[in-house]
Amino acid sequence: METKQEHNMIAPEQYELQVPPAYDFNMNRRTFFNVLGSGMVVAFTASRSLGAALTENPAPADDQVNAWIHIGEKGNITVYTGKAEVGQNIRTSLAQIVAEELKVAVERISMIMGDTALTPYDRGTFGSRSIPYMGPQLRKAAATARELIMDMAAEKWKTDRASLSINNGEIKNIKDGRIIGLGELTQGKALVKPVDDSVAVTPVDQWRIAGTAVPKANGASFITGRHRFASDMKLPGMLYGKILRPPAYGASLVSADVSAARNMKGVIVVKDGDFVGVAASHPNLATGALKAIKAEWKTTPQPSRSEIFDYLKQKAETPNSRNTDKTGDAGSAFAKADVTLEQTFRIDYIAHAPLEPRAGVAEWTGDKLTVWTGTQRPFGVQEDLEKVFHIPKENIRVIQPDTGSGYGGKHTGEAGIEAARLAKEAQKPVKVVWTREEEFTWAYFRPAGVIDVKAGASKAGIVTSWEFHNYNSGGSGIDTPYNVANTEIKFHPCDSPLRQGSYRGLAATANVFARESMMNDLALELKMDPLAFRLKNLKEERMIAVLEAAAKAFGWNKAAPPQGHGFGIACGTEKGSFVATCAEVAVDAESTEIKVIRAVTAFECGAIINPIHLENQIEGAVIQGLGGALFERIDFKEGKILNPTFSHYRVPRFNDLPAIETVMINRPDLPSVGAGETPILGIAPAIRNAVTNATGTRLYSLPLAPNPMK
Repeated sequence: METKQEHNMIAPEQYELQVPPAYDFNMNRRTFFNVLGSGMVVAFTASRSLGAALTENPAPADDQVNAWIHIGEKGNITVYTGKAEVGQNIRTSLAQIVAEELKVAVERISMIMGDTALTPYDRGTFGSRSIPYMGPQLRKAAATARELIMDMAAEKWKTDRASLSINNGEIKNIKDGRIIGLGELTQGKALVKPVDDSVAVTPVDQWRIAGTAVPKANGASFITGRHRFASDMKLPGMLYGKILRPPAYGASLVSADVSAARNMKGVIVVKDGDFVGVAASHPNLATGALKAIKAEWKTTPQPSRSEIFDYLKQKAETPNSRNTDKTGDAGSAFAKADVTLEQTFRIDYIAHAPLEPRAGVAEWTGDKLTVWTGTQRPFGVQEDLEKVFHIPKENIRVIQPDTGSGYGGKHTGEAGIEAARLAKEAQKPVKVVWTREEEFTWAYFRPAGVIDVKAGASKAGIVTSWEFHNYNSGGSGIDTPYNVANTEIKFHPCDSPLRQGSYRGLAATANVFARESMMNDLALELKMDPLAFRLKNLKEERMIAVLEAAAKAFGWNKAAPPQGHGFGIACGTEKGSFVATCAEVAVDAESTEIKVIRAVTAFECGAIINPIHLENQIEGAVIQGLGGALFERIDFKEGKILNPTFSHYRVPRFNDLPAIETVMINRPDLPSVGAGETPILGIAPAIRNAVTNATGTRLYSLPLAPNPMK
């Protein structure tokens, strides 16, 4: 008979619609098998996960790699990982990795992800770490399970291992033809096996499932509209919450008269320090109650966009700057260089603009709390809830339904925390969904930044001096991949007037833009071809390979661009992967409007696990990068966001898209690394360099041409 917990563990598009039972948050080994049924578990140990209860072994050093696999008595295979699915499709890729090692069809694999009550602790889904960190661990876990199964079959049949084969969930005795399924071997058992770090995994050249274009695991639910995001959830008796927001950054609440809202029928009001919110049976009623609150705020002077770049330079923590690279004497080499350039680049704040804004649903059952929310860090949200409510973390369950994109913008779980505060007072489930204006205003942005670059080169085309200072936007991707004898590279942190945080590619989007623009301009000063100049200063073979692949596919140097058009090239590396992009642009002579005609991107991330999904990641990154390159920027004045809607914040549209070509370089000799971030790095500098080629104008800001909303 199906238990409540089993019913709640089916496909993610279904389980968030179920009424949450009274969960046993302190699941131990006995409870685990009672819930899942008998079978075999292969588990990593983890101090904050079920793995510790299962294996009673000490925790590993890196809590990123905790996962386990359960093989049930019916042959069903369930994989548990704290990673979150936010549209990057790691559900499919990780399932492929397990299916490959267990020699079963990928459809046999069920993935349970991002659920603090059911999955091991995980710090979060960010930094392109899912494949390079979780992938190898799941390979080991699945291979450990495979070897244990083969041992069990050999023992059952009293035969040697060499006479057995495994395929499609069955073990066959080659000598006599006997066959047994995985479930038959595990039936009635409660076996726990720690992962064997020395287990042999399937060589990449023998992959049959990994490395192929397996369709999206739950794709049909998205196509049919059956998938439910946190913003779609409905629970019996659920209320809708709204939160009182400040009028501007830096504003503090002086007083709030909530009497009118409290007198409204069916309205719950929570006033706790600076937190003021309402909950009602209908969103319109909640909105009306919020408007009835009379609040007084104290504002403080805030810098505006027109002042931000001077502000960042002035406020930067120069004495505490982080020196990431210093070799030789960059200053002396610069003074002796045959050709020198010195330039300042300016990078605007931009928004993540996910299609699904922040959303959360919360329900209290006694002193236990369950929160469904779209986040890249469900365990981080659990820890935040622990601090807010001062209750044991074991009493808090956070479930992350597949989420409508994050791009690094959903590391936090504000909507879930807000829903939980309202639900505690209401004693009913509460859902909070941020409006688009709230998402644009109060979610964090990609940091603005100022980048100062000084570079020198010899007449022979060798870069001899490189000095690079990033103020505020970050240190990711700040090191130069070029072979330069004298470098000084520093990141200078700053207190940002706007909320800022992770964005796809982090600060590498800014740092690569400045670096590749400067390399392009050095080539022009030397009257060298920009591709040849880069290759002359590179030793990294993987970077050379993507540059040459992109140039070949683009037809670099085979023909001159048409009148009014220009060609540009750029490359970058981050998170262990490499990208190069060539772009063709057309620039209108009168309006100076930039139109990207085509973009060719070559990308290499080691062994490719799913080529069609990798291609989707690359194309998506290029399209997103168009916005930051051409027109996306947050406008603000005196602490107020002036363009907090899609009607005022320009994102790429279909008519902005160029012809896109993707070249994927498969390296089965190298470990697979992440692909969610690096592909975005090349498009902005490639466009910028193409504009320079077309017009002779050198641009030094992102966005390059902030077009009006038209």
